[in-house]
Amino acid sequence: MKTAVILAAGMGTRLGDAHPDTPKGFIELNGRPIIEDSVLRLEQAGMRDIIIVTGFGAEQYEQLAVRNDGLIKTVHNPRYKESGSLYSLYCARDLVDEGFLLLESDLIYESRALDVLIGHESSDAVLLSGPTGAGDEVFVEAPTGLLVNMSKDRAKLGTVDGELVGISKISRGLFALMKHMAAEAFESSLQLDYETDGLVSAAASWEVACPVVSDLIWAEIDNPDHLKRAREQVAPRLRLG
Repeated sequence: MKTAVILAAGMGTRLGDAHPDTPKGFIELNGRPIIEDSVLRLEQAGMRDIIIVTGFGAEQYEQLAVRNDGLIKTVHNPRYKESGSLYSLYCARDLVDEGFLLLESDLIYESRALDVLIGHESSDAVLLSGPTGAGDEVFVEAPTGLLVNMSKDRAKLGTVDGELVGISKISRGLFALMKHMAAEAFESSLQLDYETDGLVSAAASWEVACPVVSDLIWAEIDNPDHLKRAREQVAPRLRLG
């Protein structure tokens, strides 16, 4: 596996005044933008082709691609204001012809997250962690180790077997299924998520493993509380290399 796709089209509105002028990927922690940290980890893990799907603040990601010529490509979601993450993933369809790692741009994480997925026996896998207490978590139901459902509402799940990290391994076959389902769904709405409307829908007919790393060090940055936790509790524990 040599390809990674990073979804970075979101506007980051829930961060409010905490980071108003730039995309979430350019929040700086440990002295560098978090997207640069992710790119470095991906490169160390063997990725040779990193595709970033842009939207809000696209020019900053384009400049990053110029600085990393040959490693990073960008593709723009021109409808990022009216679409969800599944449409952003769909925008990368012509640039991906093999299995790939799929990541969100607003993550900080230890390199072990990538190692677990790359080394997992399944060609399709969604990484889970133990409880973080971060707030706004996406809980995952996978009672036999295979994806069944995801929700922020625990009551909608039969069991809670881990929290969604936002890093997945997608095979060519699974992506083909997701693209087919998405194309049909987009006739009604573009406001669809790659997690629940993509992966969960596909998992009804396709096996998607859910490896759990109970002590994984990671954080997602969606709101000011997430940013505070990432800056004070998580980033100091992360080292690259």
